[in-house]
Amino acid sequence: MVKFTKQFEGQLIPEWKDAFVDYSQLKKDLKKIHLFTNGPEKKHTETSLIKTIKSSLGNLSFFGNKDRQQSRAIQVHRKLASSGSNNDVYETELLEKVADDTDAAKEFFVCLDTQLNKVNQFYQTKEKEFLERGDCLKKQMEILIELKDAFKQKQASGETYQESKEDDSIYCTISCEEDSVRSRTEQMQLQESCLDDLENNGEEALESPRPEEPIKTNNEDSKQTTVSARVFTCQGKNLKIKIPLTNPSRTFSAISYLIKEDLMNQSSSKKYGSDGGSKLQISKKKLSHAEKMIKGALTELFKGLNYLKTYRNLNMLAFMNILKKFDKVTGKQILPIYLKVVESSYFNSSDKVINLSDEVEEWFIKHFAGENRRKAMKYLKPHHRKESHSVTFFIGLFTGCFVALLAGYIIVAHLTGMYRQHSENTFYMETAYPVLSMFGLLFLHLFLYGCNIFMWRKARINYSFIFELGSENELKYRDVFLICTASMSAIAGVMFVHLSLLAKGHSFRQVQVIPGLLLLVFLLLLICPLNIFYKSSRYRLISVIRNIVFSPLYKVVMLDFFMADQLCSQVPMLRNLEYIACYYITGSYATQDYGYCMRVKYYRDLAYAVSFLPYYWRAMQCARRWFDEGETSHLVNLGKYVSAMLAAGTKVAYEKEKTIGWLCLVVAMSSVATVYQLYWDFVKDWGLLQHNSNNPWLRNQLMLRQKSIYYFSMVLNLVLRLAWLQTVLHSSFEHVDYRVTGLFLAALEVIRRGQWNFYRLENEHLNNAGKFRAVKTVPLPFREVDEED
Repeated sequence: MVKFTKQFEGQLIPEWKDAFVDYSQLKKDLKKIHLFTNGPEKKHTETSLIKTIKSSLGNLSFFGNKDRQQSRAIQVHRKLASSGSNNDVYETELLEKVADDTDAAKEFFVCLDTQLNKVNQFYQTKEKEFLERGDCLKKQMEILIELKDAFKQKQASGETYQESKEDDSIYCTISCEEDSVRSRTEQMQLQESCLDDLENNGEEALESPRPEEPIKTNNEDSKQTTVSARVFTCQGKNLKIKIPLTNPSRTFSAISYLIKEDLMNQSSSKKYGSDGGSKLQISKKKLSHAEKMIKGALTELFKGLNYLKTYRNLNMLAFMNILKKFDKVTGKQILPIYLKVVESSYFNSSDKVINLSDEVEEWFIKHFAGENRRKAMKYLKPHHRKESHSVTFFIGLFTGCFVALLAGYIIVAHLTGMYRQHSENTFYMETAYPVLSMFGLLFLHLFLYGCNIFMWRKARINYSFIFELGSENELKYRDVFLICTASMSAIAGVMFVHLSLLAKGHSFRQVQVIPGLLLLVFLLLLICPLNIFYKSSRYRLISVIRNIVFSPLYKVVMLDFFMADQLCSQVPMLRNLEYIACYYITGSYATQDYGYCMRVKYYRDLAYAVSFLPYYWRAMQCARRWFDEGETSHLVNLGKYVSAMLAAGTKVAYEKEKTIGWLCLVVAMSSVATVYQLYWDFVKDWGLLQHNSNNPWLRNQLMLRQKSIYYFSMVLNLVLRLAWLQTVLHSSFEHVDYRVTGLFLAALEVIRRGQWNFYRLENEHLNNAGKFRAVKTVPLPFREVDEED
């Protein structure tokens, strides 16, 4: 049976962990009472027989009323806070001796009162925020319904057919001049990942919404770039439509919308309202986008309300369990007295959150699900996929196949001498081997990611919450292992057949197309539109890669940043992919001219770009975060990736021209980049090396019990960061091709990144180090002019 402490820590919301009951501290205070009660300090020990007799006599009404005895044990006073707020403050008074150590008992109840007051205050604050958000959403929906009714009236009057050359639109009176493109502080900031899916995928995105953290209105330090349309009057309200500039399509559409609006207003065909003012055309497409924003905001509000319900239930269970433990240790009956106070306190007695949750559900069913409750619940409460035992079976099956095929491949490769340093079969190492090494590095990285998921779950790190993954996008560690074993079995099988055909005497030209077909099959599976092979996860990966490639144009979320860092450890894989693409696209496989790509100038220039492209993407993400948030730490992080780009560029140049000058430059740039990266790994990403920490040179909060693991990981990270020394020392195994040595070093870098992943997510879970999970709300499209400052 799982202990309550583990259940409590595993289910609490990481973003609010400081607002939950400090159950561990209450247990420590209770342990002090327990040690004194059962320790050598106790001079008089009652026998179990005497305790039994006292308990039996206490239950008899002849010896007094039990409730009166309990009421004399403690008394909880309720009073208003001194700050003048409406919050109630609870304070417990001991009316009689409830434990052998009176001071420890007083300390326990002081801590218990503090926790109850903290929970009530936090709950009341969050409840107020949600209620305000609900009122705002109600107004937004009323405006949306009015505008939709206006479109329906237009269609009913036949205006759509008269203006068939233009998109469906309605005209509203402009009441003031337009705003320029600007960067300003938004109280209601966009939860980017949700709106990106809403705009790009429409209904499909809402079928698998990602779990979001509840609303937090205090976003004073965050900035949101928007394009505002003209203020217009529609259905008796002065309104604005806000277009967040969070991705390229939204940016270009917003700018083009303003340009088109200016041209229309400057043209001779400008229409005038009854008051003489110009009219603003609102397209149906823009209204549809506003509807999606409101739908997404309702979904996030509903999730936030559910999180607040979870907060209440977990805290109630915590109070109940700690009071049970207190009664068990002291032999008193304090639970009924104090629990009655907890049940009547604000966080447990208020039903406003439940009522608002029911209202939001009704709104969604009525306006966005066509009165279909099952369809609405599919959006609001997505269910997680059930794990199947067949997944475990196939993991074992494919693992056995992979081991057997890999062993056969190694035996054939040894017999044919393909991997020897001075082998005559150079063409194999130049063409087929890059495919094998590329897939090997890729799926090794994926396998380590599955191991990380397993370790995150064991350490109770809610990775899906941090990555904002929904039930459809989230891959369990068994799913990741299944993908790895199945893919590697297929790759090992194809490469074994390819090498066997070469060993049997088939011409290289006949079988050389096999590695290319293998790569093509995997690319087709990645973009396959059929709902097979984890479609939602594949398309989520494609969208993340798109966000990385266009990093400056997309707002950076945790998953984008995390995946971009993975690519920084896959530079050898990207260079192999570059060579393979050149080899097959230029048709060199048909002429068997494997050195053609190395002789072409544009390929050599492209090799420089590929070597530092992942670092460039990551640097652009840092620049975008600095632009959005204004924190100089992002510029310092950008400098780290610039130094890595310079180090990678000098390494590529040294590979081409192995001179003393380039060697000295490689050593200098790589040393600076290594020191920079090690500092950022240990201090910023992992949160370690805190000299004033309770754990020497670590941090105060650790998820792993063994502190030695952290020290070992830091040393291992240091050693693996120095892998670039191989470029200088040219170390290689005897009679082994240098490409095999390079693959081994690249695998070590992948292993280092797998280790980095665990501690990076641990630090994010504990300290929100990257500030990616700050609680935000989806901005609403309509804003009344009178409400703005």
